Order: sequence, then structure tokens, then C-alpha cells
Amino acid sequence: MAVPKKKTSKAKKNMRRSHDSLKASGLATCDKCGAPRRPHRVCLECGDYNGKQVLANEAE
Repeated sequence: MAVPKKKTSKAKKNMRRSHDSLKASGLATCDKCGAPRRPHRVCLECGDYNGKQVLANEAE
């Protein structure tokens, strides 16, 4: 069975784990109302997607 020859130092361990953190997802802005929204998703403020009204807005 394979075993490590030397103990992995804290610095080596942390360098290896440096890429494991979660990245923040990028936000796009709605072309119609300017609200922040997730890319390729319907805007929850105005219900607009790709220049078309997709969701019925109860405020209007």
C-alpha cells in the first residue's frame, strides 16, 4: 500500500487547496429595467427575457 514519505506541510496543503474556494457568479444587468439578474435567466423585476415579455407582472 502506498504511503507518503514525508508529512505534507501546512503551506503545501494550503497551496493545494487555494483553488477549492467557490467563485462568485457573475451578474448581468437587465436591458429593460437595469436591475441585476443572472445571465441567461428571466429578469425577476420586469419579467423580460431576450427583449420579450415572458412573465406577467402584477404591478403593471
